[in-house]
Amino acid sequence: MATRTDQPPPERAVFCNRTLNMRSIKAVGFDMDYTLVHYDVKAWEARAYWHVQQRLVERGLPVQELQFHPDLFARGLILDVQLGNVVKANRFGYVTQAAHGTRLLPHDEQRKTYSQVWVDLSDDRWVFLNTLFSLSESCLYGQLVDLLDQKRLAPGLDYRTLYTLVGDCMNAAHLEGQLKAEIINTPERFVDLDPDLVPALRDLKHAGKKLFVATNSEWHYTQPMMSFVFDRWLGGKPGAWRDLFDLVIVQAKKPAFFEKTAPFVEVLDDQGHERPLQGSLRRSVIYRGGNAEAVQRHFALDGSEILYVGDHVYADVHVSSQIRRWRTALVLRELEDEVKAEHAFTAEQRELESLLRDKERLDSEQAMLRVLLQRHEHGDPTPTASSLSPSQAQERLRSLRTASEALDARIVPLTQKAAQLGHPVWGPSMRAGGDKSRLARQIERHADVYTSRVSNFVHLTPFGYLRAHRGTLPHDPLR
Repeated sequence: MATRTDQPPPERAVFCNRTLNMRSIKAVGFDMDYTLVHYDVKAWEARAYWHVQQRLVERGLPVQELQFHPDLFARGLILDVQLGNVVKANRFGYVTQAAHGTRLLPHDEQRKTYSQVWVDLSDDRWVFLNTLFSLSESCLYGQLVDLLDQKRLAPGLDYRTLYTLVGDCMNAAHLEGQLKAEIINTPERFVDLDPDLVPALRDLKHAGKKLFVATNSEWHYTQPMMSFVFDRWLGGKPGAWRDLFDLVIVQAKKPAFFEKTAPFVEVLDDQGHERPLQGSLRRSVIYRGGNAEAVQRHFALDGSEILYVGDHVYADVHVSSQIRRWRTALVLRELEDEVKAEHAFTAEQRELESLLRDKERLDSEQAMLRVLLQRHEHGDPTPTASSLSPSQAQERLRSLRTASEALDARIVPLTQKAAQLGHPVWGPSMRAGGDKSRLARQIERHADVYTSRVSNFVHLTPFGYLRAHRGTLPHDPLR
């Protein structure tokens, strides 16, 4: 484990959108799933896929032969339930990549479909894949679109209905508890343990910060999962993890937890016996439901003094920041491999940028020569600095085209490689073409900081100061 004075490797850094002084944070709250408890994504989502698949079979859908493909889609993509498509959009909402079902659309087909369309997430046509839990759901949705197009599904179904159907089956798989029971019975198959997690939380706690958990999972699931992840590092005593936290809230029903004023209920035991809240919130009690306003009152803190850490772009960071004005941190586990890949690509990225600058200069000169020839053709006056005759301009254009084609031969393989960093199909989660992705824009707007795992705060420390980079503008001087 790195010492506190070591600089973390790039993929383990905490990245800052809005300046954050950890000394001003008095309480830190955490989601559980994919935040404090990190799953092996392929293992967890494969079982989720299987459970939903069985429910679809029970409803008579011919999906027995389908298989889960974890790399088919990614967090941050967007379902177009009107057309049965999955798209990647940039920060302005313009589509840069698209698939119909599981088939990637060629550029011409994509452009024809979306050249006049802007992705507006407030429109129920679009479903943003907010979390890694979306991978199994989106995979099945894409495969069902394929089956519908092949006329292998019952008449009357459409792309929107398919999305609702998959969502209903996914909710049933969670509610009926069979999936979570499987995880509880063999957590070693599904959970990635992190030895730096407890030291990171202890640093925060010893610095005087209150720690709390607010998860949508039920107590009967939260207790064994938290024990599996934490107790081994805390002497092995069952339930020792609870000593780390000043407040534990299950079935919080986020995002409503941040928006409404639902009451707290006390969970009395592992069998699920409950009673109404007795007096004020207390450290030793497990609570179900409740609301963020009451948590804030309990700690007697201003919203800006609370940092909430979660993995769900909307339910964890968007709503908590917009409504409660809490500070927020998004856990983006896939960022780890993406940052590693981008750093390994650094030398080639510099080469690509240099080639693109050369290409831009050639393109600019070609454009000016075309204007010069146009002026000669129409008898318009030409700038005195331009002394080329029409024949000389034509000859220069030919040489520039040759040079430009040679540059393209070097640029194309590098741009193709850059487009596959982080994900073999959809590329970097935070980029869309040459721009920020819609996911990056959501994170930029609502997450003060983002990182690949909670334990990365061990490098920031409770006294760390993260300063956001100065925002760049197109007219800034090149550095």
